[in-house]
Amino acid sequence: MGVHVFGKSIKHNSLVRIGLAKAIFGIGYQTAERICAKVGIYPQMRMNQLSEPQIMDLNKEISDLLVEGHLKQKINNDIRMKRDIGSYSGFRHAQGLPVRGQGTRNNAATAGKLNKLERFRV
Repeated sequence: MGVHVFGKSIKHNSLVRIGLAKAIFGIGYQTAERICAKVGIYPQMRMNQLSEPQIMDLNKEISDLLVEGHLKQKINNDIRMKRDIGSYSGFRHAQGLPVRGQGTRNNAATAGKLNKLERFRV
């Protein structure tokens, strides 16, 4: 059983702010708290306690943000732009190496997995 918010099913007994942060890509705990305060949901409210108008208000607030597919597309476009202009970080993305100044002598295996052209499937 779950409550559907923004096309995602969230467990019915989870706190609203935690459920939003875990289910929707691009919403963290701080943003979820801000959304709940804007809509008027008290902090300890659970998903199964939401009324239909509150769910509609949540959907409206989330639709104003850059989340899910649009955010993934923006990240991919930013990486592609860095590669096209020939910046150092674009070169590191293209080579599959750490981008943010980490060393490569040890422990660079994770960067090799993450720094590909298509980071997110849209």
